[in-house]
Amino acid sequence: MNIKIKKLLKNTITPTYSKQGDAGMDLTAISKNVINTDTHSYIEYGTGLAFEIPKGYVGLIFPRSSISNTGMIQTNSVSVIDSGYRGEVTCRFKWIPGTTDYNVGDRIGQLIIIPYPQVEFEEVEELSDTERGSSGYGSSGK
Repeated sequence: MNIKIKKLLKNTITPTYSKQGDAGMDLTAISKNVINTDTHSYIEYGTGLAFEIPKGYVGLIFPRSSISNTGMIQTNSVSVIDSGYRGEVTCRFKWIPGTTDYNVGDRIGQLIIIPYPQVEFEEVEELSDTERGSSGYGSSGK
């Protein structure tokens, strides 16, 4: 599948797969902006990239496993890039000041582009029975 990308700055790095068989392509930070509010500190990393994702597909940005070595949490867990978005892709993290974070030039996230179905909901009075039923959190006993 070919996806059109636009490099917004000269030092932008095209996403790549680290290893054969990887699902996600690594995104590299080319800018870093620390944002402090009354309640949180954030770091927003720019990638310098804009994408033209085809209709019927979505770009999903997941944190890399190396995030566990930092004091950061991706603010929306998984970022969604809709097919109509043409702006710069950024990654924003909640950050605990004084803890480790990523630097410009580091790989900051991983992008996966997948198809998605268009669904329509059908309102019903009853749903079919299953073994789990309506048992929620912790229902498997773990």
